[in-house]
Amino acid sequence: MKKHSQNSLSEAHESVIVPAKASSWRRWLAITGPAVMVAVGYMDPGNWATDIAGGSRYNYALIWVLLMSNLMAIVLQSLAARLGIVSRRDLAQICHEEYPPIVNVPLYILAEIAITACDLAEVIGSAIALQLLFGFPLIYGVILTALDTILLLLLSHAGIRKLEGVVIALVGTIGAAFFIEILLGQPDWGGIARGFVPSLPDAGALYISIGILGATVMPHNLYLHSSLVQTRKIGRDKEEIKATLRWNVIDTTLSLNFAFLINAAILIMAASVFHRNGYFAIAEIQDAHHLLEPLLGASIAPVIFAIALLASGQSSTITGTLAGQIVMEGYLNLRIRPWLRRLITRLLAVVPAIIVIARFGENSTGAMLVLSQVVLSLQLPFAIIPLIHAVADKRRMNEFSISRKLQAIAWIIAGIILALNIKLIIDEVGNWVAAAQNGAWAIRAGVILLATSLGLLLLYIVIHPWLRQNGFRIGGIHRRAEQTPNALQAPRPYAHIGVALDFSGKDEKLLAESLRFINNSQTRLTLLHVVESPVARRLGAEGEDSETLADQERLEKLTRMMIENGAQADWLLGSGEPGQELAKLINATGIELVIVGGHGHSGVSDLIHGTVISDLRHRIRASMMVVPIGD
Repeated sequence: MKKHSQNSLSEAHESVIVPAKASSWRRWLAITGPAVMVAVGYMDPGNWATDIAGGSRYNYALIWVLLMSNLMAIVLQSLAARLGIVSRRDLAQICHEEYPPIVNVPLYILAEIAITACDLAEVIGSAIALQLLFGFPLIYGVILTALDTILLLLLSHAGIRKLEGVVIALVGTIGAAFFIEILLGQPDWGGIARGFVPSLPDAGALYISIGILGATVMPHNLYLHSSLVQTRKIGRDKEEIKATLRWNVIDTTLSLNFAFLINAAILIMAASVFHRNGYFAIAEIQDAHHLLEPLLGASIAPVIFAIALLASGQSSTITGTLAGQIVMEGYLNLRIRPWLRRLITRLLAVVPAIIVIARFGENSTGAMLVLSQVVLSLQLPFAIIPLIHAVADKRRMNEFSISRKLQAIAWIIAGIILALNIKLIIDEVGNWVAAAQNGAWAIRAGVILLATSLGLLLLYIVIHPWLRQNGFRIGGIHRRAEQTPNALQAPRPYAHIGVALDFSGKDEKLLAESLRFINNSQTRLTLLHVVESPVARRLGAEGEDSETLADQERLEKLTRMMIENGAQADWLLGSGEPGQELAKLINATGIELVIVGGHGHSGVSDLIHGTVISDLRHRIRASMMVVPIGD
């Protein structure tokens, strides 16, 4: 395994304390939350179209498909939670540590594409809801969804529990809305009970069933769940982990069963309102909305429907962008500012939605929703199979690795899901080929090339544990045990150290920290400062305005102090933009380690003040040590 990267969602990692000796009720309140966030993905706008189509065409006959899908999802999400709780790594980090770059890069790209496809469904769903509620043109609604990133930025700074609270409120809104819709629709409760008996009325029912299953199990939720459970701080002894696993299974079961009830409510609403009145081909969300009032005779029905759709889109947006952050940080071990990450995720969905709507009109949203589900189906095996391998790995999970019986159940579920999703993809590609006519050959060629590449990647992932056990390697990643170095060689001491001073009143702490590395007369210390006055920016340090002269005097005083403490010290004064000028001084003088102060800015203040360190570390060849010094 590769060296561990940083904690998953480090800004929220272990931020919620789970009391070890508290009452069961208090422990439950502390633990619950992650599964609710995950359950949102199982009731997003991408599920609505398949539920509405199933209910309007086949009445209550396909409720059993929703139940089967939900049971499969409970097993897979429980495995994802187990992985995060025991290993304290999320699924993306596991893949980064287990697979070579030649495998990890395409896995990361597939995960990003899947998250973008999921976000596309959420963007479209929210835009449709805004159109239904306020009459906005669909394209304006899509543009407005980009503002979600501001909401997410504010919520993320409020803490993970506040974020969970908002999501729970939105989920509750969806549940209340469809409870009212069912009461207005007056369904046949006997027909609902018969719907739990497995049956497929015709070949079309199989297709819709596959669509329901494909829209239910979301690959990004596996990454998300394995990370969110790590926001809870738990004890690491065996009994504490066992108890936490039990509570998370309960949390997952209850949350996903609530998602099942929401999906079943959508299907029941479609059956009791549309199928009963002879509307058997309702597939567009807008059509369902427009028919509710005349069929139910209640003007509130379409309004409630639209509010539930908006809540669905917004809650799914929150979890989808978190999943995007987890995937990027886990696979690439790369951190960028969360607001930028979320803006990128949203733009990747907004831009294609705008282009398609502008080119093909507002009636193209149904096709985009179907396409998003096909893309999710493509990525599904590349999340499920690494998850099963990871929780069965005794090296990582120790006594908490899953039993052979549970492994068999997981592989059966994976096989069923993969087979049905492959069927869905083949059918959709067949439709594209039929519609393309003269261009069908290009689609066939592209599909063959893509299928071959993905097939080889999938084969490697399936047989990876066997390859690891037998010492095979790709790209120099996997080594036999006897080839692993037995000892590390200590590096030589730093010969030249720099301390970047901003004269904030906390400079002495940075200078004291530099004494850790000055252990002989050969170590050279250079004090660095950048003048930012208008005169200095225009004329450089030679401008000799009052600020420049004062800074020179301060540097000379601090240098004498360091010499008195046994350091071989000097100073350098730059002028202009701090990050760029400091990098120039550090690279020009050959400084090997630079010590800088971190002020702990957050929120808007971080956008204004917190850019020097981030900018500097990408410009210099030296190592960097950040010392927290507060504001």
